[in-house]
Amino acid sequence: MEPLEKLRSVAQDPFGYARASQPAIEKPILGYFCSYTPEEILTAAGVVPFRIFGTQGDISLADAHLQSYCCSLVRGGLEDALKGNLSFLKGAVFPHTCDSIQRLSDIWRLNAGMDTHFDVVLPVKLTTRSARTYMIAVLNSFREELGQSLNVSISDSDLQQAIHTHNRIRDLLGRIYQLKSQHPGVLASADMYAIMKAAMVMDRPDLADHLDALWADLQVRASEATSTGRKRILISGGICNHPDIYHFIEEAGGDVVWDDLCTGTRYFEGKVEEAGDPIEAIADRYLNRVVCPAKHMGITARGEHLRQLVKAHQIDGVIFLFLKFCDPHGFDYPYLKGFMDQAGIPTLLLEVEEQLPGEGQFRTRFETFVDML
Repeated sequence: MEPLEKLRSVAQDPFGYARASQPAIEKPILGYFCSYTPEEILTAAGVVPFRIFGTQGDISLADAHLQSYCCSLVRGGLEDALKGNLSFLKGAVFPHTCDSIQRLSDIWRLNAGMDTHFDVVLPVKLTTRSARTYMIAVLNSFREELGQSLNVSISDSDLQQAIHTHNRIRDLLGRIYQLKSQHPGVLASADMYAIMKAAMVMDRPDLADHLDALWADLQVRASEATSTGRKRILISGGICNHPDIYHFIEEAGGDVVWDDLCTGTRYFEGKVEEAGDPIEAIADRYLNRVVCPAKHMGITARGEHLRQLVKAHQIDGVIFLFLKFCDPHGFDYPYLKGFMDQAGIPTLLLEVEEQLPGEGQFRTRFETFVDML
């Protein structure tokens, strides 16, 4: 199977991939909800980190445990756990993010019926000296707790090898994104979505090899790619679990050439130093990477970063894509839009749940936005 086709198949059926691959890889699989999950420690422990995106089906069982105003990621993830769709997971890791995820951790531990459960309470304010000390202590504690739970010893050598693997993945994802920005026709925007989704659920060493092969293929394609003539779009927000959105944007005359998503560039932005203490190196990446609204690094850091992305990738318009009831991103929106208004960049706000609105409504909104550009 060609590398892109393999990644597409994983993205289309991540549960099926996990169930089919588990006997072959002989590794436990742990679910997680946030890009602040220390994947290097999981990989070093012989674990496959598996990103939970929320269900795209009906939500009923989770409503007995969660208020209806919790976002569809939280409600949908719990729904899949209660229905047994995540039975291949040995457990889950919950970093300190928004209030809903933190409370989901307690509900999950009591109701999901899994063997293991980990809370990783990382600092929120990242600009103080004590934040680094605290971050390192939390990561060391997680390393010890994970090792005891799985009955394995996680050595510095294991961590350094895992760091190398994840740096390789981040480097390849960054190159593929840059190639898409330079030659939008080299990949459909929905294929970028598929690559990123697969990257968060596949066994990481196997993923790195597939990305290597894909990169070689794309370099050949790029030499033959022609201009699409579409408007250059950037998507900003939290998670995107709706590949149809990318199809609708392209049909309307736009190309998603970059994003600022936690299931996009924020997942692979920044590398971990491969020399020195590995836990300190992992902590430093989290302290220096671009933050999401659940972390604090100055009151204008996210706005300035978004403005830099718009300039660097010659963006014509920005689409803000938020999950309904996601308070952190909702609070961020007015000031981020203000940065775009000052830069003269048109924006469109979309709030979505586990089910998208009618296709016609979406098409009309995207066509109107692209026509305005």
